[in-house]
Amino acid sequence: MAIGGKLRVVLLASMFAGSGLAALAAQAPTGRIGQPNPRAGAFLNVYDTPAIHIATAERIAGSDLRSVFRLCGTVQVPPVTNNTAEPAKIFDNLYWLGIPSVSAWAITTSEGIIVIDSLDNAREAETYIEGGLRKLGLNPNDIKYVVITHAHTDHFGGAQYLANKFGAALVMSETDWDVLSRAQPPANPNPSRGPIPRRGTGVPDGFRLSLGGTTIEMIQTPPHTPGAISLIFDVRDGAARHVAGLWGAIGFNFQQNEANYTKYAESVDKYAAIAKARGVDVPLANHPNFDLAMEKIAALRTRANGAPHTFVTGAETQSRIFDVQTECALAGRAKLRAAEAR
Repeated sequence: MAIGGKLRVVLLASMFAGSGLAALAAQAPTGRIGQPNPRAGAFLNVYDTPAIHIATAERIAGSDLRSVFRLCGTVQVPPVTNNTAEPAKIFDNLYWLGIPSVSAWAITTSEGIIVIDSLDNAREAETYIEGGLRKLGLNPNDIKYVVITHAHTDHFGGAQYLANKFGAALVMSETDWDVLSRAQPPANPNPSRGPIPRRGTGVPDGFRLSLGGTTIEMIQTPPHTPGAISLIFDVRDGAARHVAGLWGAIGFNFQQNEANYTKYAESVDKYAAIAKARGVDVPLANHPNFDLAMEKIAALRTRANGAPHTFVTGAETQSRIFDVQTECALAGRAKLRAAEAR
């Protein structure tokens, strides 16, 4: 059950128990985004505060989704001290090729490989994507597409290297290609970040990329970047089929205004509805500190025959992730509103 419905009311009622506000909780807005509801009365003002949104997010997160709850800004993320990692086979058709600071993925098909994101620069793409595929017994010459989730350097930095060496087609939202076309080269470029790639294939919201019997659905989820995309695709674990949902627009590093926080919550709501319809039960991300990819990989290596797959956490957990994201976004919006009211 999503927190946007009855569960939210139960949580809020328990939070306000004994305060004289419990009755108002029954009139709480029931949409994820918490837009004004004519029946909400005075409750909306009480509910729409940073403290309440953060408390709600923390309760939903419990002990297993602390990595998602960090979006609320109350959890310290340890710095990466060793930014190296070994590649890993996750499902029969999905491989992780990332490093502790950022993920890249590879989907294998009967007609070639689709790489998702390209790390920070050419050296990382060569070492961890090209080299990682070889370590896993795969041929990087089979890369047909590089899907770039959004126009930030840590996701497109190695893309041009892969395009040049393997002839891979670069795919990103048309919106974010436009963003990159307007980007000005920095006066003091960071040598650890790769170049802006030459414009490739631009895709619209809802585009489906198909290769060798595999289809990736691309849903535009701003405002992490204006054209950030999140993905949905099938994965296989022996005879079992699962559906992966890769959220490609994690942090709140956008222009800090109410409209952007609202847009983030709206994007989560939009993607959540599609993910529910598709039966997503494998939450993924393009940063391993969000989906705990490295911890799950470590556990996967000792998985016993017939044991649950560490990446298959289920539709209910995926729904909770969306709810935590939304509450943290609304907490950010409420902070701005409170600051403006002072």
